[in-house]
Amino acid sequence: MTLGEIARKHLNFLGIMAALGLLAAPVSAMAANPQSLEGVPNPIEMTAEENAADPTISAVEAAEGTTGETVTTDAASGYTPLGPDMIKGQPVSAEDDLLGSMTFQPQFTDIGDDALFMHDIILMPIITFISLFVLGLLLWVIVKYRRKANPVPSKTSHNTLIEVIWTIVPVLILVVIAVPSISLLAKQYKSPPEDALTIKVTGYQWYWGYTYPDNGDFEVISNMMDEGEALAKNLPPQLAVDNRMVVPVGEPLRLQISGADVIHSFAIPSLWFKMDAVPGRLNEKTLTIKEPGIYYGQCMELCGARHGYMPIAIEAVPRAQFEAWVRGQPGGTVGEAAEDAAPITETELPGLQQPESAVEDAPGAGLPPTEDTSPTT
Repeated sequence: MTLGEIARKHLNFLGIMAALGLLAAPVSAMAANPQSLEGVPNPIEMTAEENAADPTISAVEAAEGTTGETVTTDAASGYTPLGPDMIKGQPVSAEDDLLGSMTFQPQFTDIGDDALFMHDIILMPIITFISLFVLGLLLWVIVKYRRKANPVPSKTSHNTLIEVIWTIVPVLILVVIAVPSISLLAKQYKSPPEDALTIKVTGYQWYWGYTYPDNGDFEVISNMMDEGEALAKNLPPQLAVDNRMVVPVGEPLRLQISGADVIHSFAIPSLWFKMDAVPGRLNEKTLTIKEPGIYYGQCMELCGARHGYMPIAIEAVPRAQFEAWVRGQPGGTVGEAAEDAAPITETELPGLQQPESAVEDAPGAGLPPTEDTSPTT
């Protein structure tokens, strides 16, 4: 374990004291954690126990708690949505892991790994050493130069050697930090390759739209899932959505992000990804997810009354599953069909979807906050 990991996971004294003083408040600023599940049966565990007692079910299916009869599959496309056992990126509650709730989520991109290396190997050792060094100097000065030990104080006004040292050393420290920091910053904004899959992300008040121009230019509207439905499906409330953004795993993605009404921010902490969605501007950033799974995020720009109720859910699946999902979408095309499709002229371009949340009780606006779904409960 590196010094940075030790400092990040075990020496976060200020974070621990802050958490102890705010036990009644939500610890994670990313999203409210799921309500206590005591008394709510876990369908996966129940299915696993039932499968284990059935001799006709294989050991692998019994251990996973799923069989061919229990998996929900879109018969028309052959696509199978990932279940809650594939959730890899989400906030951790303080009850489950106090320290884990105050630090970074596990990373599933190369950029995220580089950023954690920067934090654990470079920043945390330097921060820890400087903090302990300054604390030691303060204690030494307090003890050695107290009034009782020095009834006649020194009249020294300066020391050339010390002044040279405390000028050069900070400059060297900043250089050590700057070189990998600038390199990491450049990697985060490197242009996506030409063959990257393009997905346009549009922020609405208060939901997300995902358009796939390389696969028929269809749009998927994603709203926060009702809390009761999320709990029934063993998914995290206030993070689960009705329609996820499905992408191929291990392939570069070109995410073009914009806003339809006000400024939003598309952010997924476990993928080290954050980009503002600004009306009238198209921000572009590349993303490559290393492992199949479900990754949750949220809007991270205050965008109105229901800002805290527009979560993000990305589902990364193998290419075959992604293409099956695309074929199941209205107008979705893949492979040669997508390449041979006639180019869309300017007159045929679909109009920008109007924010349905501007109309009270509109179907795409998401349910309004209630006492049960409020993050303060």
